[in-house]
Amino acid sequence: MIAPYLVAPKVVPVLDPGLRPAVLARRAFEAEADVPVGIALEQADGSVFRFSMTVLAAGHPNESANAFFLERYVKFLLWAFGGWRVWVDGPAGLAEGLAAHYRDTAVGRFDSEIIGERIYDHPITVVASRHLPEARSTTAPLGRHLEGCRIGFDLGGSDRKVAAVLNGEVVFSEEIVWDPYFQKDPSYHHDGVMDSLRRAAAHLPRVDAIGGSAAGVYVNNRVKVASLFRGVSKEDFEARVKNLFLDLRREWGGIPFEVVNDGEVTALAASMSLKANSVLGVSMGTSTAAGFVTSDGSITTWLNELAFAPMDYRVDGPRDEWSGDLGCGVQFFSQQAVGRLIPASGLEVDPTLPLPEKLKQVQKSMAAGDDRARRIYQTIGTSLGYAVGHWADFYAMEHLLILGRVTSGEGGDVILSEARRVLDVEFPELSAGLKFHVPDEKEKRHGQAIAAASLASLG
Repeated sequence: MIAPYLVAPKVVPVLDPGLRPAVLARRAFEAEADVPVGIALEQADGSVFRFSMTVLAAGHPNESANAFFLERYVKFLLWAFGGWRVWVDGPAGLAEGLAAHYRDTAVGRFDSEIIGERIYDHPITVVASRHLPEARSTTAPLGRHLEGCRIGFDLGGSDRKVAAVLNGEVVFSEEIVWDPYFQKDPSYHHDGVMDSLRRAAAHLPRVDAIGGSAAGVYVNNRVKVASLFRGVSKEDFEARVKNLFLDLRREWGGIPFEVVNDGEVTALAASMSLKANSVLGVSMGTSTAAGFVTSDGSITTWLNELAFAPMDYRVDGPRDEWSGDLGCGVQFFSQQAVGRLIPASGLEVDPTLPLPEKLKQVQKSMAAGDDRARRIYQTIGTSLGYAVGHWADFYAMEHLLILGRVTSGEGGDVILSEARRVLDVEFPELSAGLKFHVPDEKEKRHGQAIAAASLASLG
């Protein structure tokens, strides 16, 4: 029984009063829980990350809530940190119930297929054990190479950006609208990226290196899973998408060519701009992208896919169109969130418009001083405050960068103001130590491109 733990927030989202923040529910649950549970996530390269939580003792009247809170906790861990084998050291039956979730439910099977099979080449496997493997992991320097003639690109769901960078200075940049999500022919994606690269190359005396960011998971420049290619059949994905960027590198003469998740480049851009580390970057665009730069300026093998990480535990929360799960970040921090909130706001926006056009209508109304649009941004900001409280339990962050199309204009200021208000009210210690950042217009135009261009080393 989870109802007793679904705590109403002190700061209520004006257009989404039913929100039941994960961070508040988890803390209410663990205030009554005293049985320790150890969890370890194992990745394909042998990296192991260890975590712990507590559950209710046998015989507690709400003991049935244990399975829910374990699954939600592990769900967050899997999408934030990654792994295919889940080790559980806890009361009898917990691991078996979790294994059944990944085997027997649609949401569990989605996670097992995407995270387990497509990213780590194994279905998610749950192991009950009194002896968890020892923690071990690696980090690696990320980017910051600015010498020479470089191209940086960023592939989003509604546009692709490219920039020509000469010794760290942007000499050309361009943004082109495209619609990659449901294109069945991978030639659309290949030709679009190649077109942008050629446009940038025309403004450089030569091309020494190419770096890119894109939504999805990329390992050694191979596409493991990415919503940009969701319209492509499995057969074409294997034959023509998985090695897309390796093929592009070959077509550019084998020069240094690196592609990583767009969230990682977001965090890198922030770290480079702020000259600081311990940065969590969150981009609110077509989806929700996130990345983290550690205290030593490196990245880890974490996934940081906060679009799929649950932050709302209500049983009737907004449903993600792809995974089918409830309460995931993408429904709160993206163009999808704006589209979801428009009806509740009372704004009259044509429901048949694509999400980028709906966002433009909301931005136009916001610029005109329409309070209905302001309430959309206030709601996103309130939700963000509670999500930050949740994320901070897992990420040792000192800086939070918020960017993306949803944060453009005055609406972005409202989002941050509301998020800060939540932190002041609910999480004052976190609020005192966390610095919020929004890129200025120059950084918005060029920061991501420069960071992407800096990924590949010439040495």
